Amino acid sequence: MPAISGTTAASPERAVTALLSEYDALKAEQRQRIGMRSHLLYGTLTAIAGIATVTTSVGRRELLLLLPLATTVLGWAYVTNDHKIAAIGRYVHDRLGPRLVGLVDDGSGDIEMFQWERYRRHDPRRPSRKRLQLAVDLAAFCAPPLAALTLLWLLGPHTLVVLIGSAAALATVAVLATQIIRYADVA
Repeated sequence: MPAISGTTAASPERAVTALLSEYDALKAEQRQRIGMRSHLLYGTLTAIAGIATVTTSVGRRELLLLLPLATTVLGWAYVTNDHKIAAIGRYVHDRLGPRLVGLVDDGSGDIEMFQWERYRRHDPRRPSRKRLQLAVDLAAFCAPPLAALTLLWLLGPHTLVVLIGSAAALATVAVLATQIIRYADVA
């Protein structure tokens, strides 16, 4: 057992208190990230509406190139937060729970910690919800910039800067779509 300070070994009670403090901090971070993830989706919808409005009102279709940029930045932040939310859940169940059980189990093996982290993953409807969430994520973060690029390619302007910018935008949207699919956890 690691020492808390100097050469004094930690008592089991102090270790349990420390691990429960870690749990509280992790769950607070997870809640904050869940809120941020929701706001990123709302921010994306706002950015799409704002860019479409400005592009239409000033009559400069090349401003549609802002859409892939905005949705890629916001989409990547969304994917990162989503991944960290899941990682915290796995850590709590796979690492923190067993460490606590080792400190408080009386040898009977009856104690299980943080079962919610695993229980919710065994819901029989979870795979269909995760596939639907994947579709929503792709629709929110990848479909609008692809529609904007298609419109730009169909209607122009077809200047070299716009064509290079749109090719770069297409590449970034493809990378984002790949990452959204990769991190979807539909299994």
